[in-house]
Amino acid sequence: MSSIDFRTTAPQPPRADQIPSALTSSGAMRFWLAVVLTGIGTGIGAAALTRLLELVQRLMWGGKGTDILEAAQHAGAWRHILVLLGAGLVTGAGQIILKHLSSGNGIDTTAAIWFHAGRMPAWRTIGSAVLSVIIVGMGASLGREGAPKQAGAVAANFFSDLGKLSDEQRRLLVACGAGAGMGAAYGVPLGGALFSLEVMRGMLALRYVLPAVIAAMVATAVSWLALPDVATYIIPAYPSSASCVVWALLVGPVAGVVSVGYVRAITWADRNKPRGWQRLVAPVIVLGALGVLSIWFPQLLGNGKDVSQLAFTNQVAPVLLLALLALKPLATVLCMRSGAPGGLFTPTLTVGAMLGAVLGDAWSWFWPGVPPGLFAVLGDAAVLAATTQGPISTVVLMMELTGRDRSFILPLLLVVATATIVARTIEPRSIYDARLTDEEMAARQKARDRPAQ
Repeated sequence: MSSIDFRTTAPQPPRADQIPSALTSSGAMRFWLAVVLTGIGTGIGAAALTRLLELVQRLMWGGKGTDILEAAQHAGAWRHILVLLGAGLVTGAGQIILKHLSSGNGIDTTAAIWFHAGRMPAWRTIGSAVLSVIIVGMGASLGREGAPKQAGAVAANFFSDLGKLSDEQRRLLVACGAGAGMGAAYGVPLGGALFSLEVMRGMLALRYVLPAVIAAMVATAVSWLALPDVATYIIPAYPSSASCVVWALLVGPVAGVVSVGYVRAITWADRNKPRGWQRLVAPVIVLGALGVLSIWFPQLLGNGKDVSQLAFTNQVAPVLLLALLALKPLATVLCMRSGAPGGLFTPTLTVGAMLGAVLGDAWSWFWPGVPPGLFAVLGDAAVLAATTQGPISTVVLMMELTGRDRSFILPLLLVVATATIVARTIEPRSIYDARLTDEEMAARQKARDRPAQ
């Protein structure tokens, strides 16, 4: 793979109005073949990483390996502590090994797409993906989508090199590969495609849509050969009503403000990760403390999917919801601060679900009649849209994740739109921009805003 200069202090992304279309270039045939092959490679990688996650969960916590909450609730106190201490040791040792695995520094997928033409150190990226899956399976309060996104980026880089694609084609293909990884991991091909463009690439240009859809479609189809084709969250067909529409209008701005605070906390955690010998000590302390706290709050373990499912069907007590609203984002931020690698998608959904459920419970005292689980679903979408600043992809993702489409579409659109507007007005940085420096953020914003001028 070509060498990359990671020391650039003032990177300049290409001007959007000067980008040639990948679909009309002389290497169009090679590009489309690379899109399909990236989808296949990403689907295989996402399926393998998902099975690895389930294997780790089964070995560490028992049970079927698909529900860490249920298994942790039946585990003894010492198991909580020992497994999480082990996760801390694995994290510290893994980070040290990864640092020496390649001569350059690690690079975030978003930064790679915008400032390095999508180029990433292959072995280090794969190693980070595997490490993140292992520690999330052991209970770290992070998401699992980071690993398949990285697998998709590596596959896209490999086939870009093989097809000798241009930098712009590579940049697009890496974004498509990252979105395809999410689509394959969660069974959300259309949402994954839109996520790759709106959030990762930062542009919903028509010429980019078809490659993103094809890559995500192929990756998801391939992953379904090994993974079940079912909705991630099972919820009833919640009806819309005047009460939940008014609630959505009022809560959207609140979710936007909360999301800004969450994004800034994630940014702080990423910028203050441990260095030197602290890389080995910090994860042990943080994850060990998480293990102790999880004795009373097992809902803090893993990416939060299980507790979100319970909130969506009104199976979490209000007092516990309030406690988790404070503890779950704190656990995620501190895990990142300790240097543990992992995703933020599902933990962010969980924060939104807790926020929506808590505010919905209070609203029911003034205007009863709305199913409590619907508030959690709407809060989930609001925080996800505001933190990623991807309202369109969020709406589609929620439809695919829940298998529902029209039953509560009006309050869903309202809460997503208002939350995103408020968050974007206060903070231009999304949760996936956390690793970008201030100079990189300024350059990205300039490139994104230029087409509208």
